[in-house]
Amino acid sequence: MTDLMTLLNALRRPRLLIRAARFGLTHYSRDRDLTRLVQDEKLPGPGRAVTQLMNVENDMEEKRKTGDASYSIARHVELLVALMAEIQILRSRRAG
Repeated sequence: MTDLMTLLNALRRPRLLIRAARFGLTHYSRDRDLTRLVQDEKLPGPGRAVTQLMNVENDMEEKRKTGDASYSIARHVELLVALMAEIQILRSRRAG
């Protein structure tokens, strides 16, 4: 868990992407959004979800940096929204 939190704290993305994702947090629905983004048979726990989302988001970030034609800013923002929301769930569980 601490390794995961260290990775998350080191994550650096463009400010505009982060701001857009923060706006999307209020509309995040774990059942709707997470199921679509991780494409798992059942809803994973927040720790596993963060790991899966990090892998997909890292691939998306690589596409953004290289100018890949398949890059979608909307999908990238969706991934960041889900990642932020799942991190909030993880932190609240750790605190409680």
